[in-house]
Amino acid sequence: MAVAPSTYPRHLLPLFLGLFQGTLLLFFALFVTYDEPSAQVEDTSLVANQVYSTFPFFQDIQVMLVVGLGLLLTFLPRYGFSALTHNFLLLNFSMQWALVLQGLLHHFHHGQIHLDLHKLLISEFAAVTVLISVGAILGRASPCQLLVMATCEVPIYLATEWVIVGCLGVLDVGGTITIHVFSCYFGLGVSKALFRATQQPLHPKETPTPSSDLMSLVGTLILWVFWPSFVAVLCQPGDAQHRAILNTLLAMSASAITTVVASSLLQRGGKLSPGHLQNGSLAGGVAIGVVADMAMPPVAALALGSLSAVVCVLGFRFLTPLLGRKLTLRDQCGIHNLHGLPGILGAAASVVAVLVASKDTSGSQPSQLSPVGGNASEVVEGQWGGRGVGGQALCQAAGLAVAVGASLLAGLLTGAALRLPCLARPPERLCFDDSLYFKIQDQAESPGPDSSAEEGALALKEQV
Repeated sequence: MAVAPSTYPRHLLPLFLGLFQGTLLLFFALFVTYDEPSAQVEDTSLVANQVYSTFPFFQDIQVMLVVGLGLLLTFLPRYGFSALTHNFLLLNFSMQWALVLQGLLHHFHHGQIHLDLHKLLISEFAAVTVLISVGAILGRASPCQLLVMATCEVPIYLATEWVIVGCLGVLDVGGTITIHVFSCYFGLGVSKALFRATQQPLHPKETPTPSSDLMSLVGTLILWVFWPSFVAVLCQPGDAQHRAILNTLLAMSASAITTVVASSLLQRGGKLSPGHLQNGSLAGGVAIGVVADMAMPPVAALALGSLSAVVCVLGFRFLTPLLGRKLTLRDQCGIHNLHGLPGILGAAASVVAVLVASKDTSGSQPSQLSPVGGNASEVVEGQWGGRGVGGQALCQAAGLAVAVGASLLAGLLTGAALRLPCLARPPERLCFDDSLYFKIQDQAESPGPDSSAEEGALALKEQV
């Protein structure tokens, strides 16, 4: 007698999310509140200015993450619904989870957490790490696996960021080290542990189509337009924020042009690769983040943007196939090429920028080192707590090492946990397909000729 497919995996996702949201409602009811309205006109004006100066940047970042990044992930032709929806779901889940953890760790006073726009922004940055990391396993993991991954990654990110920025004093206003490098190697660690050493041929649903590549390229353009807001939002308003915007625009413009050059030279017949354009054009924004608010010459931003694009394109062309063959490492979205390699390049640039800053007394040192007035060497010593230029440069390198090491180790452990059978990982031949998780009307009414009763049963059992 045939056994009906278990309904447990299908009910796991709403159960998980329902318990999470219910617990969060109780937590907010007991512990979260807003600041008391200020009776002082000066304080009210200060709060209004902070909101008006921050919220436009915040909205830009929302468009980047919800629309731009979501569309960037739609290069898989039969996984568009899933890519957009899972990206949206993970953003909201991770932001709320980070808000709770940060409130308990840093903002819990007298039994209350006072919520404001800045805390929400910092929580959204924590969510970005999850959205980047899942790119390594896109299409091969169930929604429950992705949610468990986010649950594990957010606290690890918060702890790592505290060590890098709070303890080591690393300068990283745009999150190059703390966000991009950390999330990249966390995702690669998860991928390695989740799929182990299995070498699989190219999946038939894995190859992009012209229409899916076009949608992904639209996502790239949206990300490219709004990226300066992501880098500059946490800068001090004024000169530092102005420099961050300008340096980011220059770096990303250079990376867009250099991507076309590098892709054309590497492709047969001088044609352009859509994958190179989708990722290489953004590499400059990743690399410039760590030095964006430093008062470096414009040519440095252009050079860093160009180098990051070259590194990204070369990574797609040579390094990704090599890692796949030698280490059987799967990187579905190429996050190592877009976030890892340009992030390491940016971290190296920050070491150089710190060393150069001490030799320049004309005002072109990093903004963190040069408040108005004072001798440059005195500013360096005072701002870095006596560490000196060499000490700060060493801290920048140490921050990179901590980000890579901690994220890889944590990713490997998380990937091992994701192998639990109850998380309903989809079978290989049903990966990269929206029909596993969505009710698609035309497919339901007219199933394709290659569908079978066995595949339908598997889809029902694995649906989460």
